[in-house]
Amino acid sequence: MPSLVRLTLSISTILLLSFTALPLPAADGWKHGYADSDGVKIHYVEAGAGPLLIMIHGFPDYWYSWRDQIPTLAKTHHVVAIDQRGFNRSDKPVGVEQYAVSKLTADVAAVIDHFKQTQATVVGHDWGGFVAWSFAMEYPLKTAGLVILNLPHPRGLTRELAANPRQHQNSEYARQFQKPDAAGKLTAAGLAGWVREDDARDKYIEAFKRSSFEGMLNFYKANYPREPYSITDQLKKPVKCPVLIIHGLRDPYLLSGALNDNWKWIEREMTLVTVPTASHFVHREKPALVTRRIARWLEDR
Repeated sequence: MPSLVRLTLSISTILLLSFTALPLPAADGWKHGYADSDGVKIHYVEAGAGPLLIMIHGFPDYWYSWRDQIPTLAKTHHVVAIDQRGFNRSDKPVGVEQYAVSKLTADVAAVIDHFKQTQATVVGHDWGGFVAWSFAMEYPLKTAGLVILNLPHPRGLTRELAANPRQHQNSEYARQFQKPDAAGKLTAAGLAGWVREDDARDKYIEAFKRSSFEGMLNFYKANYPREPYSITDQLKKPVKCPVLIIHGLRDPYLLSGALNDNWKWIEREMTLVTVPTASHFVHREKPALVTRRIARWLEDR
């Protein structure tokens, strides 16, 4: 959930490209397709065969975020990397309520059903991590395991927002994103500013031009914790599957203090890997390390 409010962003009007459900060319060698989630089409890229592994990106991102992890993980799993609703080639329903966590977790369930499976291991970064945690709490029988990147358990984040002044201060960007005029201050190029590689940045700009800025920010409007930062009944549900957490300790937006006590809310084993030299996009900054850790964890299970 990185802050973009410090960037100099011009106000622009983005015309969303019309949605097409036709198969996309697989120039990358991976197959593209769509799953239906109660009338909302969720775009995905898939590779490999084996147990189902669903990968969920965060903000501002899209399925391409996982390009370094997919080849290795697809050697042992059927990897499906999705575009969340509002992003890139997935549908972009209008209205804050369309981005409530119940809708986001239902999208993951729809992908599992689309492939005629009963469960999946779910990998999530940032908002994708929030969706992954929430999915495991809401759909325990459909969750074989969780891999979470730089998104502590939402219960821990809520606690830190209430009790840790630094976390509260560093979450100011999220409050800015919830303002009515926030989407008008974003541009595709500005959103892609975090991407280091020039060729990848061009791909991101095109993906964000296809996206809905309002939809992106509706994740914050619908779900980001608000004062008085109470723990909801939903967050009190236990996670019943094994969990791997990988966290870049230089993340200025999601501080490591929120990792404390995460194990109390998980009924199975929890593995925590901290990366002192990585920031928020840990899987992009340290792709080999993250890929290796995920692959080993999956193998050990």
